[in-house]
Amino acid sequence: MPVISKKKLIFASVKVKKLHIIAPYPKGEAPSQRFRFEQYIHFLEKHHFEIRYHSFHTPKSWNRLYQKGRFIQKFVDLNYNFLRRWILLFQLIGAKHIFMHREMTHLGPPVFEWILVKIMRKKYVYDFDDAIWIPNYSSANARFQKLKCYWKVPYLIKWASKVSAGNDFLAAYAQQFNSRVEVIPTTIDTKNQHTKRVDHKKIPMVIGWTGTHSTMHYLDFVIPILRKLENEFDFIFKVISNKKPNYQLKSLLYQDWKEETEMEDLAEIQIGIMPLVLDAWSEGKCGFKALQYMALGMAAIVSPVGVNTKIIQHTENGFIAETTQEWEDALRLLLENKQLRSELGNHALESIQQKWSVDVWKEKYLNLLQ
Repeated sequence: MPVISKKKLIFASVKVKKLHIIAPYPKGEAPSQRFRFEQYIHFLEKHHFEIRYHSFHTPKSWNRLYQKGRFIQKFVDLNYNFLRRWILLFQLIGAKHIFMHREMTHLGPPVFEWILVKIMRKKYVYDFDDAIWIPNYSSANARFQKLKCYWKVPYLIKWASKVSAGNDFLAAYAQQFNSRVEVIPTTIDTKNQHTKRVDHKKIPMVIGWTGTHSTMHYLDFVIPILRKLENEFDFIFKVISNKKPNYQLKSLLYQDWKEETEMEDLAEIQIGIMPLVLDAWSEGKCGFKALQYMALGMAAIVSPVGVNTKIIQHTENGFIAETTQEWEDALRLLLENKQLRSELGNHALESIQQKWSVDVWKEKYLNLLQ
């Protein structure tokens, strides 16, 4: 009779749970997914979850979405992706663990979610990290904005068995429709991903910003300040994005965002900036830029909007600046003082490790999905 090891017996007795993750974008493509739940997938697998990932877009349709032209192909992609959602409903017939990020479809009313809850009687955990109930679109997409059906967000929250919100502002909104709301912030993996460190001795100094073209307009406020400082200091202003900015700065250096070199590119920045405008959309943001800067040991300057004032303790692990003069003073101080940049960066990294890391929040995530 064959001998069965104790390890195999224990493994055989553990029940594997299938976790269906429903998300808008393909895996690894969007920061809102990568730094909210995707970086926890390996941890969840260790705790006996078998992950089934269902994105609305396929990798090919996502790559084509923002290309110029190709309207017929994009129309075909959209219909194909809606068909995949209908097929997904059948795949979820036996599902017991469902995690939904933002929505099941980019466009249209919450038909699939209604069927899932009202007809199929399924429960899901709902996760969101922006004020997605507020219309937010570029002028180029204005004619399609009604198709987004922003009004559906309260229903998605109401129908959920639990809600994971990225900050207190989002949680307060969700609590109007659901009593089972938890705040789980966007977090940083300091062991496997954000492992690079800023070199504050490097010359010339680098001030930097990273983000998508849709949020680049926040930089308009600091451009005149940078233009003024260019006359006094030798520095590079590095913008990492998916579209080149049109700023008249002699210090400007643009770099395409690439996932494979993201950490190396960011680690070349010594002073990270995050200007924002005080409005409801910005209040809903989860401070991800600031967290990324700090995790690399960078000195950060942020606007006092939303969760930024929780992440940054002014003059201890970064700077909070609101007025033009405050931004200029903070930039000037950091450009002049290498030791201060280094000290703030070290304290910033400590803050991430103690309060905003994957290690700190992984058990909370596990409990949310049990």
